[in-house]
Parts: sequence; structure tokens; C-alpha cells
Amino acid sequence: MKRTFFAAIFASVLGVTGIAQGATGTADTTALKPSAVYGKEAKVMAYILDNNHYRKINLNDSLSSAILDGYVKSLDNNKTYFTSADLAAFEKYRFKIDDLTRSENVDPAYEIYKVFKKRFSTRMNYVMTKLIPQSFDYSSEEYYETDRDKEPWCKNEAELDDVWRKIIKSQALSLKLAGKGQPEIEKTLKERYDRFAKSIQQFNSEDVFSMYMNSITEAYDPHTSYFSPKAADLFQQQMSLSLEGIGARLQTDNDYTRVAEVITGGPADKSKLVSVNDKIIGVAQGSDGEIVDVIGWRIDDVVKLIKGPKGTTVKLQILPAETGVTGPSKVITLVRDKIKLEDQRAKKSTINYQKNGKNLKLGIITLPSFYMDFEAYQKGDPNYMSTTRDVARLIKELQTEKIDGIVLDLRNNGGGSLTEAIDLTGLFIKDGPVVQVKNSSNKIDVGKDDDPSIAYNGPLVVMTNRFSASASEIFAGAIQDYKRGVIVGESTYGKGTVQTIVDLNRFINDPNNKVGELKITFQKFYRVTGSSTQHKGVTPDVAFPTALDAEQFGESSSASALPWDEIRGTLFQKSTMVNDRVVANLNKAYQDRLKTDVSLQRFSEDIADMRKGYKDTKISLNETVRKKEMEEAEKKKAANDKLGTKMVNKEGKPTNVLELDDIFLQEGLFVLGDLINTKVG
Repeated sequence: MKRTFFAAIFASVLGVTGIAQGATGTADTTALKPSAVYGKEAKVMAYILDNNHYRKINLNDSLSSAILDGYVKSLDNNKTYFTSADLAAFEKYRFKIDDLTRSENVDPAYEIYKVFKKRFSTRMNYVMTKLIPQSFDYSSEEYYETDRDKEPWCKNEAELDDVWRKIIKSQALSLKLAGKGQPEIEKTLKERYDRFAKSIQQFNSEDVFSMYMNSITEAYDPHTSYFSPKAADLFQQQMSLSLEGIGARLQTDNDYTRVAEVITGGPADKSKLVSVNDKIIGVAQGSDGEIVDVIGWRIDDVVKLIKGPKGTTVKLQILPAETGVTGPSKVITLVRDKIKLEDQRAKKSTINYQKNGKNLKLGIITLPSFYMDFEAYQKGDPNYMSTTRDVARLIKELQTEKIDGIVLDLRNNGGGSLTEAIDLTGLFIKDGPVVQVKNSSNKIDVGKDDDPSIAYNGPLVVMTNRFSASASEIFAGAIQDYKRGVIVGESTYGKGTVQTIVDLNRFINDPNNKVGELKITFQKFYRVTGSSTQHKGVTPDVAFPTALDAEQFGESSSASALPWDEIRGTLFQKSTMVNDRVVANLNKAYQDRLKTDVSLQRFSEDIADMRKGYKDTKISLNETVRKKEMEEAEKKKAANDKLGTKMVNKEGKPTNVLELDDIFLQEGLFVLGDLINTKVG
């Protein structure tokens, strides 16, 4: 539990995800070759996966096929280097990787990478000598498809040339619309691709092996992965140090660096200037530093620019999620800070609200993660910090303030301690089972709340979104199954699996070579009803508009994710707080607000536009069209900023006194108000 929790913080703060883990060093012009120990590692990992992975499948021809596809994609995820002829040449490995791995042979990784390196060199030469110096015609009607998964592999060099012409033309047009002249456009693009080429030249043998092994592990499921010795050492070093940065987890999204998560309490969160799905396209050091273009950079190189000592300033040039790649960019300034555990603790606030002539006082508890200070607990410290203890204290304080109901906000809560999820549920139910955990041997353990006391038995709303995961889903699912409260917001992530770390040094005695670690999925979560939280997550009782489809953002976005299934439910005593009629009435009240509140209608329209934007992956290469799209995006954003989030009716009169910037929270409070005024029967 401890390692899982801090690993989440580490990845979130430093953004350590991407194609390779820590490729550094000088350019290597010779062909990369595997170290002798790599074959041993591969064989041991295959054995561990065969015998211990939850899925209980062997490394076979079927997985070999998936591994080949995954490895090719990890090298060329945009289909912009390999041709269909290259893919045909790789077919000789399709059903052999399983046998080769067991015989300590990882040659396919290096043979395929050698082809990639050659194709990459050809592409970069073409970009530098033919495309960047070119003055494009921006009056023609053509588009570039940014989601290359939708496109077939190019048949030949000529087709690749045309794809790259559109890529460079699109990037040059963006720079032109940002006010840059042709000389500056050429300079920016040349520097961009110089850096890109240098980063690939710095790949070493360990990087290639890491990519290959992760292609093997991810064929089992997306949460099973390999850590190279370098990555494992870095992890251990960082865990013993204070983490400093902006408080955002970053991921690669085609040529862009995308904000995958904003960490509560970090500089990005406190600034309110950074949102999930924003794209970072430039980074500068200090308030007056020159912005370095980072489009096309490796994720770990972008992270190196963004992270830094506490108190220093970093500027980010971002494409906001709300306007997308066709909208205007903006530059923001953040002061780096330590990400403290204190900032991750539960917090409370209150809102006064009038409903049907009755003054209501509503409590809000924001819970960023399920945390526990294991070290203090093990030392016997009676004041050790934990989620359950903090929330229990906050509930007492809210009750002293005479609140009428509580909203527990689990949005963006990626999980943490399973024990805390169980104990937290116990604050709201008498006692009973909370979660079922099944291992690879089909043994089922039931996590129970054994404490018959109840800390709070009043009206309860639990808010979730697409980024509420793991322990959050266990808690929300239990509250829903017990009919103890109402779940409001978006469907959750759908991560219903548990991982553990295996040190490969336990199996390989090689004094001359360090080996890595294997993170392996070995258990699965089930609700007390028997339904898995895998894939489906928790569906809210009152669903708000969402821009995020499960197929794009969630467990379902991975083809290798474990399936949803059911086991036998366990006996539990439901509450009488919520029933189907109550939920129906709450939904009706929400729909009625949607008909009359202009601000809520506008919010729903904005969400619909964002959904459309996520699905519309074609970018116009026509200057007039692109400029018009940018202007429309700017106008809409300006209109929204001017109107704000104050809820009004069709006559423009305020319908409430909340005036929150967070419409999701505002609606959650309205649902709580409706719940307080609803009689169960």
C-alpha cells in the first residue's frame, strides 16, 4: 500500500511516463545490441507472468502477436516511419517472440529498432532539407488526420513524404497564425526537429530493452510493467527526497505533452491555470526566460525542463483543453513548490443555500487521495495521519456547525490505501462487507468494516469523475450498493485490479549486471454485489454531462485491459436512506434545472463541444479556415469568462446564491439540497 500510494505521487509530480525511461548519454552511431543479462531477465519475467499474473494465461503465439504489434506501435505510434513493406518484414517474428523469450533471446527488439533508426534518419533528413525550407500554400483545401490509428500504414516512401508534408505544414501554419514570419518559422521548426533527432540518437541498449519488455508485459494488461534498473533506482532515490515541481502528471499525446492529472495542493492546482487535457507546447525558465518549443519532445525531456527547485519560476505555453489544437495558445507562470502530504489531506468547507424557503447549511469534504502514514502507524504513533481519521474529525466539526448534509468530493482521486477505503466506508454504514478481492488462484477475501459505530448518518452525496479510480471506486461503489448515499457526476475510471512489485534480483544472480523490477497484476476488486469495478467503474445515480468517453479516457482505452465480470455477491444490509424513487426524483429535479438555468445549459453545450473536439481529429491546413476556428474559440471563451458561472434563469435573474466557479460542485450541492428535501418512502 505504501509504495503504491507514493508511486502515484511521484509519477504525478514528475510526469515520468513515455516511450523510454531515462535515455541519456552521447549519440551512438553503432547498432545497439542486447546485454547478455537481458535474455535472462526476459526468461524470468515470462516465468513469473505465466505463473503469477491474475489472467492465468501463458506467453503463447497469441500473446506473441500482440507483443509484436505493441512494440511496433511503441516505436512508431503515429505510423509516420515504417511502411507496410517494413511491417511485412517483421511478420517473421509474429508467432516466435514467446519461444525466443523463453530461450533468452531478445534479438527482435534490436532488429526492429535498427530498421526504425534507419527510417527515422531518412525522415529527419527529408524534414530538414525539403520541408522546413518550403513556403507552403495555405489557400488549398486539405486536412491532416491527427489520429493516425484511423489511417493505414503508408505503402511507400512517397506516401510517407505526403504525411510529413502535412505534419510540417500544420505546424508551420500554427506558428504563422501565432504571428511568426517565415524566417522565424523555419528557425523554430529546425530547432524542434534538431532536438527531436538528438533525443532519439541518445537511446541506448537499456532503453530499447525496456520498450520491448513493456510491450511484453502490457500484452497481459496495461498495469503490468517493467522497470529498468535505472528507472527503479530513480524511483527509490526520489522516494527519499522531497518532491518538487508543478504538481501535474504528464503523458505523451502524439506530438504533444498532455496534462493527464493535476495534483491537489500543487502549484498547478493552486494557480487554477492548468486543467486536465491541456497540451504543453513550450517551457521557459524564470519569468523572463525564452520559451523553448517542446512539440515532438520525449516526455522525460519535457519533464526535465518543467521540474526544478522549490521557489523557482517556470513558464508554460499551453493549448487549453477547452479550445484544443485549433485554438489559441496561452502562456502561464508557475512557482515550483514541494508537493507535501499535508496538501493531499482531506479538507472541509461549508455553503449556505436556500431551498424552498428553508435555509440549508451544506458541508463539503474534498478528498484528493486515500492516504495513510504507515511509518507513523507502525511506530505506534497514536496521532498517525490517515484518511479515515481526518474525515471523521471533519465530520465532527461540520456537525458542530449544524450542517444539513455532506458532499464528499472524490473527483480526480486516483486511489491509494485499500484499508482506508474500507475504513472510510465504515464511517457511514453500521458494519458489513465493503469489497471482495479475488487473487489468481480464485481465492476470495472480503474486506469488512467491523466497527458498528456510525460517524454520520445524514444525507450524503459522493461526487466522482472519470479520474476517480481504484480505492475511490471501492468506496463509491459500496456507498451506492448500501443505498447509503447518492453518487453524482461522471462514471469512474474503471480500474479494478491490484499490482505488486517483484524484484528480479531475487531470481537472477549476476554480480556484474543489475536487473530491474516487474510490476504485476495479481488481484481484482469486486463490489459486495459481486460486480467488478473493472472497465465499468461506478455509474453515477445522477449523471452530469461529460466530455470524456471511457474508450478515450479510462480503463477501456486499453485493448489489453482485463474484462469486466461478476462473482457471487456477499450478504449485506442495505440502508433506507436512498431508493429508486428518490434517485428518479433527483434526476427529474436536475433535468428541470437544465431546462431553466442558462448557465447550466451553456455548460452542457461547452461539454458537448469538447466531446466533439476530442472526436474531431482532422485539422484544416487552410489558413482562412484555421484562423476562423481560432477566432470562434477565442470569442466563445471570452463570452464564457464574461458571463462567469453564476446560475441564472431565462430572464437573467439569479436562481441561487452559491456563485461557485465549479459548476460540477454547484450541481452536486443542488442534488444534496434536493436529497435533504426528499422523503424516503
